Amino acid sequence: MSRKRNLPQCNRHKKHALSCSSRAELQFPMSSLDCVLPGGQYAQRLSSHTPVFLAGVLEHLMAHILELAAREARNSRKVRITPEHVQRALNNNETLSRLFQASSVSRGAEEGAEEPLPEAGQ
Repeated sequence: MSRKRNLPQCNRHKKHALSCSSRAELQFPMSSLDCVLPGGQYAQRLSSHTPVFLAGVLEHLMAHILELAAREARNSRKVRITPEHVQRALNNNETLSRLFQASSVSRGAEEGAEEPLPEAGQ
């Protein structure tokens, strides 16, 4: 007959697995960037810190853009940030307008939304 032993219970809690993004205290997914970077042929070799740095830069850039877009929305007495607010925020900021000079902000499924840009070869 087998009996269960009365062993003392450990009060240690199991450590939960943490993602790389949560360890770096970032919101952007570093694992996705880590998968995409080698396929881009940006360099022959990439450091393991590259996706961490890139995620941090992207997060900082997005926070800045959203802050400016929120100001634009507040100036037009709106509660929600729309693509038009983001576009105005990018156009009003000299540095960001130069950075996003060749890109466009999609208006989503709104009526009268702009057609997608044609491919480069067409």
